[in-house]
Amino acid sequence: MIRPRLPSGAVRTYLRSLDPQLPRNVYVLQLGGLLNAFGNGVVLPFLIIYLHNVRGISLGLAGLAAATQSATALASGFAGGTLSDRIGAKRVLIATLVVMTIAFALMPLIRTPWQAFAVYIVWGAGSGSFWPAQSALLAGLTPPTRRSPAYALQRLTMNLGVAVGGLVAGLIASVADPGSFTLLFLLNCATFMAYAVVLVFVRAPELHPERAHGRWRDVARDRTFVAYTCLNAAFMAGAIALMVELLPAFAKNVTHVNERQVGVIFAIDSIGIVLFQLPLAKLLEGRRRMKGLAVMGVVWAVSLLLVWTAGVWTTATAAAIVLCGASLVFAIGECLHGAIHAPLGVDLAPPPLLGRYLALSSLSWQVGWIIGPAAGGFMLQHQPLLLWPLAAAVNLVCAGAALALEARLPENVRLTPLAAGSAG
Repeated sequence: MIRPRLPSGAVRTYLRSLDPQLPRNVYVLQLGGLLNAFGNGVVLPFLIIYLHNVRGISLGLAGLAAATQSATALASGFAGGTLSDRIGAKRVLIATLVVMTIAFALMPLIRTPWQAFAVYIVWGAGSGSFWPAQSALLAGLTPPTRRSPAYALQRLTMNLGVAVGGLVAGLIASVADPGSFTLLFLLNCATFMAYAVVLVFVRAPELHPERAHGRWRDVARDRTFVAYTCLNAAFMAGAIALMVELLPAFAKNVTHVNERQVGVIFAIDSIGIVLFQLPLAKLLEGRRRMKGLAVMGVVWAVSLLLVWTAGVWTTATAAAIVLCGASLVFAIGECLHGAIHAPLGVDLAPPPLLGRYLALSSLSWQVGWIIGPAAGGFMLQHQPLLLWPLAAAVNLVCAGAALALEARLPENVRLTPLAAGSAG
């Protein structure tokens, strides 16, 4: 019998085409992000569960604590963007890692709601400046034509870390053993410090003196960018914030999924991003960015309706299987977001205001994390099954808004750039 031969040459050519072709410093930065993401994966699926099931704080107040963290991050982000322009993104990034280490070292001490709010405020003070500083550093280290694959690789490495972290956390966490959560928080602290050590080996981009004279007023006058930022905030509130913050608690308390299964559900999303991110980033080259965001909204709506289906029709292991499917579908949308959102934000930013533009862009995440957990937490407490179809409707509206916004974008940024040679 003649066996068909695989087109190995074509496969190798395709795999080579996925090479993001980035400078060495970008890869070193991504290594630090991978370590840090492992720590995030260890704690993120279990924060609401920790506050509610271990410390006895109501779901509504737990969601409000998460929203308070985002509100603090919102204020911190303005300072982070300004300082990134003035003293350099690398210095700001290291400082934020120290602050977040302190916050998670205090997490095991939480016993009452006010303590949770206090610790979450410290966390928000660090995380708000973390994202604009990291984005500005990545943009400064990457050639303009390679920013889409650079941010796609960042999403891939971070989700690889989150996937592994979520699986590890699922094996460790137990609501019957509060000490298991202390171990999770200490692991996260260790990864913050590991990222800071890696940053020592990253060459900081040169500072531009004209950035010190930029003003937030100039950013606010860019109505197209502000509209783009508001659109992202709506996507965050109606999708990612709910899937990250509230899905684990929904799975645990409504569909009766156990801790190990929660870890697997959380990891499936990240594994999907690891598998699909670079191929989708390659597929998007030369294509309309806002159309890609519209497709993302539809994909996320489907995923949220799958979560609703799990709550209505299934329980325990069957629910875990449906929720794993929802996470995998959601990951496809996240891959589209990773390849489009941040690179387009960088392309819209004038160089003297890059840090501030990226800060505003990052603040859209914080706004989403304020609205999503705050409103969703109380809805999860009183009407858990209504939350998911309502969120799906929000995503469909945002998909239409993305298509409408395309006409306001400059012609030269509407398409994802094609690869233009290898990076230096």
